[in-house]
Amino acid sequence: MQSRTPAGRTGRPRSAAADTAILAATRQALVELGWSKLTLGDVATRAGVAKTTLYRRWSGKNELVVDAVAELFDELELPDRGSLAADIEGVVLQFAAILARPEAKSGLMAVVAESTRDDALRERIRASIVDPQKDLVLEGRARAQTRGELPPESDPLEASRTVDLIFDMVAGAVVHRTLVSAEPADEEWVTDFTRVLLHGLAASSPGSPGM
Repeated sequence: MQSRTPAGRTGRPRSAAADTAILAATRQALVELGWSKLTLGDVATRAGVAKTTLYRRWSGKNELVVDAVAELFDELELPDRGSLAADIEGVVLQFAAILARPEAKSGLMAVVAESTRDDALRERIRASIVDPQKDLVLEGRARAQTRGELPPESDPLEASRTVDLIFDMVAGAVVHRTLVSAEPADEEWVTDFTRVLLHGLAASSPGSPGM
């Protein structure tokens, strides 16, 4: 597991086993207690560590929950299913499955709400959760270009803007579907979403070419 402790802290060497136990205990507490009742003391008890151990690693509950949720998204992988559409469907189904987990729902929505008045927390969410998922977009786009499914982009700035746009469209749609609308992002929805993402709104109309 990668270290998610803010850079610049000093002191005794960290224990990977303790980190794993703490983040797992945080997710368990999110499921059983919810965001509002979760405390660092309860997490420490569940993890079998001293409360001071948590404070040496995380400055407070917000940062701890971000890292506990981020570890769930570390499970995301971009499958090679032979085509751009199939690859998108595969990763979106994984993404939706993670968001459907109770610990991801309560933890992510809480820290996003808190980040509206905390710039440092917003940056931590970006660095720990958002940016690693953008790497999957880069990987998928490069794979599609190799297959000849997407044209290459020679302008790095334009390529970066394209990656941001793709990520925003995918993440925004899935988060809204699962967390805001509380509707399932099942295989049928993911297939329809992927078709619209790749071919535009005309592809979703009855009788359109490619339907």
